[in-house]
Amino acid sequence: MSADTAPKKSLVLNAFVMMCSGHQSPGLWRHPDDESWRFNDVSHWVELAKLLEDAKFHGIFIADVLGGYDVYRGSLDPAKISGTQWPVNEPLSVVAAMAAATKSIGFGVTASTTYEQPYHFARRLSTIDHLSKGRLGWNIVTSYLDSAARNLGFSEQPKHDYRYAQAEEYVKVIYKLLESSWRDDAVKLDRAAGIYTQPELVRPINHQGKFFTVPGPHICQPSPQRTPLLLQAGTSRAGKQFAAQHAEAVFVSAHAPQVCAKNIAELRDLARTRFGRDPSSIKVLALVTPILGRTEDEARAKLADYRRYVSLEGASALFGGWTGIDLDKYGDEEELREVESNAVRSTVEGFARFSPVTAKWTKHTLAEHISIGGNGPTFVGTPSQVADGLETWVSEADVDGFNFAYALFPQSFKDIIVLLIPELRKRGLFWDDYAVPGGTYRENFYQKPGQTGPLDEHVASSYRWKSNVPAEQHVISE
Repeated sequence: MSADTAPKKSLVLNAFVMMCSGHQSPGLWRHPDDESWRFNDVSHWVELAKLLEDAKFHGIFIADVLGGYDVYRGSLDPAKISGTQWPVNEPLSVVAAMAAATKSIGFGVTASTTYEQPYHFARRLSTIDHLSKGRLGWNIVTSYLDSAARNLGFSEQPKHDYRYAQAEEYVKVIYKLLESSWRDDAVKLDRAAGIYTQPELVRPINHQGKFFTVPGPHICQPSPQRTPLLLQAGTSRAGKQFAAQHAEAVFVSAHAPQVCAKNIAELRDLARTRFGRDPSSIKVLALVTPILGRTEDEARAKLADYRRYVSLEGASALFGGWTGIDLDKYGDEEELREVESNAVRSTVEGFARFSPVTAKWTKHTLAEHISIGGNGPTFVGTPSQVADGLETWVSEADVDGFNFAYALFPQSFKDIIVLLIPELRKRGLFWDDYAVPGGTYRENFYQKPGQTGPLDEHVASSYRWKSNVPAEQHVISE
């Protein structure tokens, strides 16, 4: 079957948000039509969930950090002043409220393996999976800010490969607690016999590892998915290895499809050859910020309007947190592709490669480049033009969907719903309704009724203690 006649992918579409103002577009909270500053109000999130579910979005992907962006100018002040992911609230707390107001949309929540004990975190996962009727996803991260480390018992962030080694053990402890500690049918609710839980069907996990000692048993009964849908972002060697084994969805951010196409291909190949997984079962989602108009001129006028409110100080703070590079150390007119630092040169050349019209890259050029949409492309145009851009990413990078960031909250999402989604449906790229209305996140993600747990090929499935299986026939995997 040729590429021209191959069936089109049914795209996975998420809204990409954070419990703060502005998120990927620092300063836009000042725009008169933006409401991202309402992030402390539960109604703000409930309204978003209902809006997106009506449009049949797969999920709401909630980012998080555990510290502030204090690399730029060696201070947290630029982030404080510009409201750049500061202040920021804890994301899991609001999911129950959003779930209570909806039936089918999923919720992918970011949480780090570096700073919280897995026993406690497993309880939080099970609780929200119960309350949402199985609509929880976990975006597994290892954290990247030294400011978080300093507040959580470390002098600096643990080294990259150390964090991934810890994450590997952490996730296995989570699997043991969620999948192996209770048999599927352990809860009896036998009122006549007075038995709530059959005691021999709940067991300790007795985990003893390099990083964690967790005897168990898990404190919660099995939830609808047991293990939430597993999401991950990371294209380093260790990140790809981790994703190839554990991730059901992988989040990528780059300004052009060519930047991440090789990493995606390597990830899929690793999943197949090393872990025996179907490469197509891993859904890769790219960060995109669409700015839509009924005409191209209208879309470009919106972009020009938004640029009046961006905070270049906030963008510089974000860049410092992402890269560890303090742009304040460079002059206003200094060409960053010619500075002494290899890290600065290579980072800026990566941006410049796909923006040939930009003649000179100063710190202000760079800040402006990421000030709307962050480290992802901004697609500006008509629904047809933006849909063309998305299809280019699908064909050139082999992505399976998109995490849509906003310029204005919630107006950017309303524009996507009114203008872009009809165009995607017309092209056969987006479903008309949830595959399993009222189903779990995983059932709708895979479009498979009954697929509440990880696929059989996934490592987590080997930990599942199934109904009617004696304990001695299900040894807890190491």
